[in-house]
Amino acid sequence: MWQFFHKLGSPKWFYGIATRLMPWLLVGGIALLLAGVVWGLAFAPKDYLQGNSYRIIFIHVPTAFLAQSIYIMMAVAAVVTLVWRMKLADLFVRSVAPVGAVLTFLALFTGAVWGKPTWGTWWIWDARLTSMLILLFLYFGVIALAAAIADEKSSARAVAVLVLVGVVNIPIIKYSVEWWNTLHQPATFKLTERPTMPAEMWVPLLLAVLGLYLIFGWLACLRMQTGILVREKRTRWVQELVRTGGH
Repeated sequence: MWQFFHKLGSPKWFYGIATRLMPWLLVGGIALLLAGVVWGLAFAPKDYLQGNSYRIIFIHVPTAFLAQSIYIMMAVAAVVTLVWRMKLADLFVRSVAPVGAVLTFLALFTGAVWGKPTWGTWWIWDARLTSMLILLFLYFGVIALAAAIADEKSSARAVAVLVLVGVVNIPIIKYSVEWWNTLHQPATFKLTERPTMPAEMWVPLLLAVLGLYLIFGWLACLRMQTGILVREKRTRWVQELVRTGGH
């Protein structure tokens, strides 16, 4: 385990393992996401209360899940940055923060589209919606802070601290529907309970969630590889990689 962790800090080793994993992540992710979304939008039954308007769940839930998961991953990477000073951990935070911001925006947008026919309004200062909006601002803050500090070490520490301060918002998002009186419905999936919706609804939703996570894995590897090439451009192995065209 520790040997793997040590290897993970090597830009050259990570670049190689990412290159081998990326095709599988991309193909698997696209297949699962398409299967889940097509099944959910075209073949899943109508909801007995919301009718067809509920179908946006097959886009909203995966983006909302992943938006929160990415920030948790960033928090873990921030701890690694502060404790072990692993440069790849800092690179991971910088690489995935824009992805998290886009997914958070999509979750907010699709939630608003879902909320209009369900609640009668595009937006309300509901605890869940407000805490998700704060998550979007946290992503923006991480991106801006990473770009604002020129010194690499100082920037890595500052970004890591900001990420760790902001991670307190994640449990607020998760438990907001239980702690406060809110219009937002409870979690669609719970590890400790059976899904309340029929299998014809939750199976395609699960496929869409898994597919989006795999696509994120591919995108994270791609962005980190780009960052590694920029940071390590003066090293012999990168120069050899460029000379041979990546082979």
